Amino acid sequence: MRGPRLPAWTATLTWKSACFIVVMCCALAAVLGALVHVEVTRQTVQTARDKALAKLTLASQAYEAGEALPPGSGIDPDGLPPSLRALALGGLRGTMVDDFRGAPTMWAAAPADGRALAATIDYGQSARTISGLDNAIIGSSVLAIGGTLLLGAFAVTRVTRRLHLTAQVARRISAGDLDARVADPRTKDPSRHQDEVATVAGALDTMASTLQAKLLSEQRFTADVSHELRTPLTGLTAAAELLPEGRPTELVRERVRTMRQLTEDLLEISRLDSGREQVEADLHPLGEVARRVVRASGTATEVVVVRDVYVETDRRRLERVLGNLVANAHKHGREPVSLTVDGPVVSVRDHGEGYPPYLVAHGPQRFRTEPKAGVSGHGLGLTIAVGQAGVLGASLVFRNPDSGGAEAVLTLPAPVDPAPGA
Repeated sequence: MRGPRLPAWTATLTWKSACFIVVMCCALAAVLGALVHVEVTRQTVQTARDKALAKLTLASQAYEAGEALPPGSGIDPDGLPPSLRALALGGLRGTMVDDFRGAPTMWAAAPADGRALAATIDYGQSARTISGLDNAIIGSSVLAIGGTLLLGAFAVTRVTRRLHLTAQVARRISAGDLDARVADPRTKDPSRHQDEVATVAGALDTMASTLQAKLLSEQRFTADVSHELRTPLTGLTAAAELLPEGRPTELVRERVRTMRQLTEDLLEISRLDSGREQVEADLHPLGEVARRVVRASGTATEVVVVRDVYVETDRRRLERVLGNLVANAHKHGREPVSLTVDGPVVSVRDHGEGYPPYLVAHGPQRFRTEPKAGVSGHGLGLTIAVGQAGVLGASLVFRNPDSGGAEAVLTLPAPVDPAPGA
């Protein structure tokens, strides 16, 4: 059985460091306090014992000389601890601390003709000294723990602040902001020694710069190839139209159309990669947009409108996303294919073999498709759909339902006004 769930702040480095500092300071204060207490108590008790025994020696000398005993000594005095009395009657000398008339007293006793000769000295001052020492140890320990905790929290907070900044920059990079950098000053000044946090920050900045350079190079290559292919493809299209009708001509025209579509897809991906796409938003009924996409596709796709809504979006981009999803379902899946509108959520479902595991886990990848008999593709349709969905501020996920098939779910931003009579 699992215990209660701890608050999230208990997992922070600051909290863990504070706990470690407090535990270590408490342990150190306890050990040092115990050692000081034991040593001072031993010395204080030994001093009091020596004084009591010295007074007992004077009392013994007076007793043997038949003289009056000094003050604070006597034969079998009242208040003598029984254990110390028994020790003296047994012929031994000893000392003992005990309360006498409400005050701590050091007793010393020795045998005297079958009785107990005892002497006392005030132990109150020694007891107060030990008590004051204990209070001083506790007070100084509390102050030391508090001071150490404040200094430790200050030092740890500086480190955690830098770690949070590094993590924030890493999240910005993963979100597509390739210009984000930590720019830790310790990494720019070679005269300053770098700590582990600065090393991590420098490695992250280097990785981001390298990644940015590679992506920019890939984007330029894609854009350049697409633009360079447009001119010869235009000539090929015109030349193909001049060929005599026949099967070879149809094959040539089909290949040219495929190349033109591939070039247009590459150009669209290049524009999406640049991050400079502008959205022309307006209010549109989502159900009507879905029906328009299916009519334009010319496929036998069932449109199911559970709950229609008006969404503020770029209709051209939304139709591009839904059109690619429907085309992919018919090309790589099996009928029946359905497009369902349920509020701002649009799903495209087929009953084929489902999406490949890599696509469900990591999303579509360019020029990567699962080989199937009689089916070919470049993996750009779903890539464009994901890119255009991102421009619209929508999320697009791919999953394989338990009942089989493949399903793409597009979730648009919150609707503006529900459409009447869905």
